[in-house]
Amino acid sequence: MTVQRQLPESKFVQVIVASRRARQLMAGAPPLVDNLRTRRATRLACDELRKGMLEYQLPEILEPPDEKEGKRRKG
Repeated sequence: MTVQRQLPESKFVQVIVASRRARQLMAGAPPLVDNLRTRRATRLACDELRKGMLEYQLPEILEPPDEKEGKRRKG
């Protein structure tokens, strides 16, 4: 796994990382942003992610085994 700080390309990954950070903020973690525009945890998490303040790990994607030998189409 690789630790990353830049904004993820995938919107799905952005939502996952921001939601995990928002939960941390709601549990009492201090915000990393100095200039608070809002106190909403989701907005703070998105701002922190956009500014590259959060570190996250993406699992390595494994290639599926070649299935040509197992199942064949009848046609």
